Amino acid sequence: MRRTLSARHDRFALTQPFRISRGVKTVADVVTVEIGEGDAVGRGEGVPYARYGESIDSALAQIEAARSFIEQGGDRRALLAELPAGAARNAIDCALWDLEARLSGVSVAAAIGAPEPERLASALTIVIDTPDAMARAAAAVAQAPLLKVKVNADDPAAQICAVRDAAPAAALIVDPNESWDQALVEAMQPVLKAAHVALLEQPIPADADDWLEGFEPAVPICADEAVHVAADLARVARRYQVVNVKLDKAGGLTAALELAHAARWSGLGLMTGCMVSSSLSIAPALHVARMSDFVDLDGPVWLKEDYPGGVRDQGGLLALPENGFWGTV
Repeated sequence: MRRTLSARHDRFALTQPFRISRGVKTVADVVTVEIGEGDAVGRGEGVPYARYGESIDSALAQIEAARSFIEQGGDRRALLAELPAGAARNAIDCALWDLEARLSGVSVAAAIGAPEPERLASALTIVIDTPDAMARAAAAVAQAPLLKVKVNADDPAAQICAVRDAAPAAALIVDPNESWDQALVEAMQPVLKAAHVALLEQPIPADADDWLEGFEPAVPICADEAVHVAADLARVARRYQVVNVKLDKAGGLTAALELAHAARWSGLGLMTGCMVSSSLSIAPALHVARMSDFVDLDGPVWLKEDYPGGVRDQGGLLALPENGFWGTV
């Protein structure tokens, strides 16, 4: 039976500005893909990211270029060669996973051969602000098991210490979003250790990380912008201790699972991350999150309005989508 494909730009307003070292976001712009076959419709979402040269228009153009391939029955494996890794391929790949589950009556978890996802701890993000404001934000969620602290190069020690003092029991991920340099990374090691930081995420630009080979950090360093797909691991494994798997970087759940398994085989720690997005992006990522050491899937928490039946934050624990939302039957 012939398939149909539709793609659109959706926009979700945020409850407050999401401020990181490279800019401020007040809305989440996503591309939504629906692939129909008979009475079944599979859905997927991608978040184009300017850091990787993507835009809504470029993602929609890539999806349109793949229309014939999809509508004539192209599958997820062939899609890996049809489109490059990125938000467009992610949206299509996740829609295909969802469609397969609805047509077959077999959930995505069962198709993977894994247990259904369960409620899990997911980081709540403290965005860049003054140390006092960051402390207030951390105090409001201090009972959460895991916080992610966005910092810049201006006064990261004050920002980190303010959050740690306000949330003494939470595990901390510190994320400079590539804003540090080698000298600052080295200078911050005693601060990170004293604040009992669990993970330092991509502190330096991905194209300036060669000096990390042989560097012995006080806390593990996680590759984010430096790793997209499994082919990146040969280089990354020499420089980082953990990798952040994001479906938008990998180009879908198919490639993200490949990356996650390859990272584990390489002896690397695993983190699952996301862009600021709706629950339609998060539901597929749960299948990587279940095998991860760190989970950062609070994208929908920032939305004024998410899809009905999506994920929900419960004090730093992520409640799963309702049955039938995505990938379940």
